[in-house]
This record gives sequence, structure tokens and C-alpha cells, in this order.
Amino acid sequence: MKKHFWLAAIVLVAAVMTGCGVGKQVSEAKAFGDCKYDIASVDSVYLAGIDIREFRNVKSFNDFDLARYPGLAMGLLRKNVPLDLRVNVDITNPTRKRAAINQLEYKVLLSESEIFNGYLSQLIEVLPGTSPTRVPVSLKTNAYHLISNDKTRDQFVNMILSLTGKSDAKPTKFVVKVRPTLDLAGKQVNYPGYITFEKEITSQMITGSR
Repeated sequence: MKKHFWLAAIVLVAAVMTGCGVGKQVSEAKAFGDCKYDIASVDSVYLAGIDIREFRNVKSFNDFDLARYPGLAMGLLRKNVPLDLRVNVDITNPTRKRAAINQLEYKVLLSESEIFNGYLSQLIEVLPGTSPTRVPVSLKTNAYHLISNDKTRDQFVNMILSLTGKSDAKPTKFVVKVRPTLDLAGKQVNYPGYITFEKEITSQMITGSR
């Protein structure tokens, strides 16, 4: 209750200070919350600095040839295995209002395990009645916790196979959560709750390297 009162107070003070400008931001953020989201493609995928397509013959964790990839071996030794990729998100605005925000919080889950999180700080504008707006999002994480956990290791290998673009790889389901944030009178106000959507990552969605 106190949290909701605090947020309401911030909005009220900001409204008094900036007038209709705040109302416009809130309206545009609300329209952003009503948009439709989809992952169009994935590219630039690297594991420990190695182009993920080099692992197309991997079928289990034991198939990773650490002698061939010393960077991966060193990452496992140091418990730091960077996984980098770019996800291209299509946003469609079905409303009659302009949708726009300056910052977006995101989380990406593999099964029930959160693997990516962060903020995208840039103007994202989606006009009504137009084709989808594509927003590239660079995702980075330390994959060591996925590899070392017995509950997520097999899912991680399946994800790697999907991201290699191998035609017979099993699709990997990403659960994506996004939340717009507003800057009102110097205070960050979060959109109430997360906008959640799911997408199976298939070999057909994987495009070339950067």
C-alpha cells in the first residue's frame, strides 16, 4: 500500500510541475503496454567468444571439445563463460495512439531459469497502423551457472543447438518479460507489472553473424 501511495504521489507532483507533458508520457507508455511483441530473428551468437555455429555437432555437454576451444576451457575454469547474442524484437501497435518509452527493462527465461536481464535505454517509438517496429536487443550473460547446474545443463545444450541453426535441433522456448519505465520529475516509475510473451527459437530464425 505504501509503495502504491509513493508512486501516486510522484505522479501527482510531476503532473503539477510539468502539466500535460506527464499525461502524454503516461498515455504513450500505456499504449506501449498494449502493443504486441514477437521475436523475429536471432543473430551474432557467441559462446566464450566462439561463433556458436561451430558447435553444430554437439549433442550433449560431453561433446564440447575443450582441447579445441581453449577459451571455453578457460571460461569453465574461471567460472565465467560469456554468452552473447542479439535478439531482434518486432513490436506492433494495435491501438490508435502513439506508443513510446525511453527505457525498457527486460528479462529472458529458459524454462524457469532467468538467463538474461537488463535495461534498454533509448527512445522506442511505435506508431499505430504501421508495420512492426524492429528493435535489436543485445543480450549478455555468464552461462557458467547454466552449465554447472544439473537442472539446466540439458536445456542449455538444447538452446545451444537451436542457436547454431542446426535444422534438426529441438526448438528452445524463451519466456520474455518486458516492463516500460518512465522518468517523471527525475523519478523512475515502473509500468505496473511485466508484459510477458513466449517464443520458440527455431533454426529458421537464426541469421548470420555480425
